[in-house]
Amino acid sequence: MSVVARPGPVSMRALRESDLAAVMAIEVRGYPYPWTRGIFLDCLRAGYPGLAMERDGVLIGYGMLSIAADEAHVLNICIDPLEQSHGLGRQLMRALVRLAGDRGAQRVFLEVRPSNAPALALYHSEGFNEIGRRPRYYPAAHGREDALVMAIELVNDDLQTMPPL
Repeated sequence: MSVVARPGPVSMRALRESDLAAVMAIEVRGYPYPWTRGIFLDCLRAGYPGLAMERDGVLIGYGMLSIAADEAHVLNICIDPLEQSHGLGRQLMRALVRLAGDRGAQRVFLEVRPSNAPALALYHSEGFNEIGRRPRYYPAAHGREDALVMAIELVNDDLQTMPPL
């Protein structure tokens, strides 16, 4: 009889420059058009808040925000494809939204590819609504793909009323 080990709990901490090798390994597995190391480095050096999701000391996901005035923007969020479909993206998104709220944001924006059905379903289920479209925003195999712009308002303790995991 074989025993399958249950994965350990995840933890969150601030993303650091020293994480970038692990971030890039996940980024290239997760996206057909990944960010460059330089983009992540620029974000961190500009003071943008980022989160690292770890299990047993190993980076398995990350997210990057920009915050200005009372608005936050999810710039990048990724769970290692080997770890997806276990609710970790939802945990990470909630942590990013909570971080934005803790830093004074009253609304959070993000862009998503219309072809990314799992991400769209997650964002809708977390209370994000489509508010616009950016034509030809993302590179694609045959030209460019639009981005859906989504937002959530953080009012009246919305963070405490999100649906349970």
